[in-house]
Formats: sequence, C-alpha cells, structure tokens
Amino acid sequence: MTIVAIAWNTFREAVRDRILYSILAFALLLIGASVILAGLSIGQESRIVKDLGLASTTLFGTFIAIFLGITLVSKEIERRTIYLIVPKPISRPGFLVGKYCGLALTLVVTVGVMGVMVFLLAALVDGGATPALLIAVGVDFVALLIVTAVALLFSTFSTPTLSAIFTVAIFVIGRLSGDLTLFADQFADAALKRGIWVMYLALPDLGRFQFGSRVVQGLPLAPADIGMAAAYGLAYTGFLLLLAIAVFQRRDFK
Repeated sequence: MTIVAIAWNTFREAVRDRILYSILAFALLLIGASVILAGLSIGQESRIVKDLGLASTTLFGTFIAIFLGITLVSKEIERRTIYLIVPKPISRPGFLVGKYCGLALTLVVTVGVMGVMVFLLAALVDGGATPALLIAVGVDFVALLIVTAVALLFSTFSTPTLSAIFTVAIFVIGRLSGDLTLFADQFADAALKRGIWVMYLALPDLGRFQFGSRVVQGLPLAPADIGMAAAYGLAYTGFLLLLAIAVFQRRDFK
C-alpha cells in the first residue's frame, strides 16, 4: 500500500505541473495542425496525419518522460522532504518504485490522450478506424518507460541538468543504434566495431520500438515483433530500476 500511496501522490503532483500541461497542449496543437497540412497535400492526407501525429506523440512523450524523471529525487531534496521520508519505515526501493509508478501513470494519461487524438484524426481523414495506430502508440509507450527509467537512474546521483543531458544522449543513441551497427559492419575498423557493438548491447535499443513507419505505409504488424519489443522493453526497464535502487540505497542524505 505504501508504494501505491507514493505512486498516487507522484501522479497528482505531476498533473498539477503547469509545464506538463504546456507540453501536452503544444503536442495536441501540433497533432491538430497535421490535419491542416494534410489538406494542402493531395492524395497524401492520411499518411501526413499518421506520420506527424505519431512523431508528435513520441517527441512530446519523451519530453514529458525526461522532464518528470530528472526531477524525481532533486525535487524532494530541494523541498527537504527526502529527509523526512528516508528515516521513516518506508524502504528506499519502495519509495523509488512508487515514484516511478507514479511517473508511468502520468505517461499513460498523457500519451493516451495524444494517441486517442491521433487515432480520431486518422479515422476522420481515412473514413474508418485504424487500430494499428493505437498498437504503434502502445509499443512506443514501452520505449518511454525505458526513457523514464534512464532519467530516474541519473536523478539518483546527478543534478537535473546533467541528468537531462545524459538521458537525451542515451535516447538519441538508442534511436540510432541500428544505424550504428550497420555503420560498424560496413565501414568501421575492428577496434571501433567492437566498441560500437559493446555500446549497442549495453544501451537500450529504442529503434526496435519504431512501428510508426510500418503503420504509415500500411504494412501489417507482426504479433511476434510486438511481443518481442514489449518483452525487451519491460525487461530492460526492470534492469534499470534495479540499478537505480542499488545507487539510491548507497546515497547518503544526512
């Protein structure tokens, strides 16, 4: 029950944040603008709405994940509430897991709102429902869980600014990891190739969650690919949470 209480309190604090609403409003505005852009393109209306809508959901979902994740511990320290929480019979792992669950719940709501809006706009333009869009948004949400866990990990031992820089860097590398391995196989020398492959195996492969291009092109989504991406994302998120707990356990707040 303690984890649930912490998660719910974290969620309530997040939804009260004005910056969160600003990001969400801008995202919804950009998604809505895709309809206007689609009207300027003859025969490509559906593709533009889907492409821009999914890209906006991913981009602003990432902004929200990073913004909320990097302030997880630092906000408690600034308010000095961490010094009241740690001495109480609330385990540090429980505190951290509760915080993360609260952030995940916030993402469910914000990404869900954006995803439903993209779905409705695409259905309006297509003249019919496109369930594959919701599947693509759901798979991308798993990637956002990883990004949130990365931000949470850095927040346990670094400042918000450095945490944001590190998280963005890992996000960019993760999205380009597939291209990096292709580069390593074709052009890199042996030492650089080994280094790139080590980085590929150690850092999250966010490229495997990009189902949006298939949806935009009208290609079918294989259930096996969806299942493997979800399993990989949840397993990697669990690993990051365990690592964050290990770091948080060692931190001295006295």
